[in-house]
Amino acid sequence: MRVNTPVDFGLMIRQARRARGMTQQELARAAAVGRQWIVAIEAGKPRAELGKVLQTLAALDLSLSIHGKGIPEVRESEDPIEVIDLQAVLDAHRRTSP
Repeated sequence: MRVNTPVDFGLMIRQARRARGMTQQELARAAAVGRQWIVAIEAGKPRAELGKVLQTLAALDLSLSIHGKGIPEVRESEDPIEVIDLQAVLDAHRRTSP
């Protein structure tokens, strides 16, 4: 899907969420954002924190690619970055804390 506007982006998020059978609350929880943030982004919020956008895309198992004239091809690093499941770390900490 080609995304040219915040509204396009919001529609893409909504479509992906619905295709996965997720509610806005479930997506918000998975992306570690508030439900109101999901509501706003799906409505085409023109200003959104990039970190939250990327978290939301990751929660939907989507990625962001940028293509265009003059944009060099960026290759993935040979040393992949280890992904840390912060929720699992927090859950483990909560179980061991008094």
